[in-house]
Amino acid sequence: MTAPQIIVLGSINMDLVIQSPHLPQAGETVLGGEFFQAAGGKGANQAVAAARTSSGSVGFIGAVGNDDFGKSAVRLFRRENIQTQHIRMRDGHATGVALIMVDARGENQISVASGANAQLTPADVEAVDEAFFAGAKVFVTCLESPVETVIAGLRRAKQHGLRTILNPAPAREEVRDPEVLRLVDVLTPNESEATFLSGWDAIEDLEDACIWCEQILQKGCRGVVVTRGARGCLMKEEVGDASLIGAWPVQAIDTTAAGDCFTGALATGLAEGRSLHESVQFASAAAAVSVTRRGAIPSLPSRRDVEDFIQQHPDGPGSGLSGFLAD
Repeated sequence: MTAPQIIVLGSINMDLVIQSPHLPQAGETVLGGEFFQAAGGKGANQAVAAARTSSGSVGFIGAVGNDDFGKSAVRLFRRENIQTQHIRMRDGHATGVALIMVDARGENQISVASGANAQLTPADVEAVDEAFFAGAKVFVTCLESPVETVIAGLRRAKQHGLRTILNPAPAREEVRDPEVLRLVDVLTPNESEATFLSGWDAIEDLEDACIWCEQILQKGCRGVVVTRGARGCLMKEEVGDASLIGAWPVQAIDTTAAGDCFTGALATGLAEGRSLHESVQFASAAAAVSVTRRGAIPSLPSRRDVEDFIQQHPDGPGSGLSGFLAD
C-alpha cells in the first residue's frame, strides 16, 4: 500500500443533526426541525476534506466502537480512499456521537460524547509502522483525542520531518506550553479558541490579535492562522508581517465543519508545496463552498468543486478588513 501524503490523527463521530428555526435557549423546546444523521468528528471531517481536495492519499489514526456507527465510518473512509489500517476498534466503548443543532442562519450548537475517541492512546501512535510516516508530508490533528495522544502524534510527525498542523479545538491549556508549540508548524484556532489560548479576558481588536500571534511564534510555533468565519483569516508566520485574507462571498446555510474543511484543505495546499498564504486562500475557498451545503462530511467539496468555485469568483475573497471579533 502506498504511504499516505497526509496523515490525520483525530476523532470519528456519528453526527445527529436537527435543523431548527432557531437555536434553543436553556429550558426551551423548539419544534419544526428536520433531522438527519451523517458521519462526522473533527478528525474525520479534516481527513475527508483533505482526501477530496488532494491528488495524494490520506491516512487516518483514530478509534471507533465495535458498533454500527463505527463500522459505517470505516466503510465511508474506504469509499473516500482514506487508509484505515490504523483505526482501532475498541470493544466496550461506543463510537463517538455529536448532537448538533443548526438554525436558519447556519449557526450551530454542538454537544459531543467522545466514546472510543477518548480511548486512543500514545501506545496506539507508537504502534503505527514507520513506513506510514516515512512517505508523508503533512500531519494534521485536533484536540478531540486525548492530549497526550495528540502530542505523541506530533512528536512522531516531527521525527519524520512532516509539516504539522494543530487545530486547537476544543481549546486546551496544554497548547500554551512551549514544548507543545515547538512541535507545531501551523496553529489554526478560531476567534474564541485564540482568546482562550491567549489567557486574556478578550482579544478586542486586530492589534491584540497580532500581538497574541507574535507571542505564539516566540514560543516556538512557526505559523498561526486565526479563522474568523465570514470575516476571513488572520495569518502570521515567523518572518514577515501579519496578513489579512478575506472571506469568499457566499450565503451560508450551515457552518458545521467549515473549520475542519479549512484545515483539511490547508493540509492539501501545504502537501502540494504551496506557500502558507496560497494554502490559506485555497482552504478559504473550500470552506466557503462547504457552508453552502448542509451537514459535516456531506458538505465537504471535491477538488473540482473548489477549482470551479475559484474560477467563478475571479475577484477573489474580500479584504478581511472588517472587525476582528463578532458583534
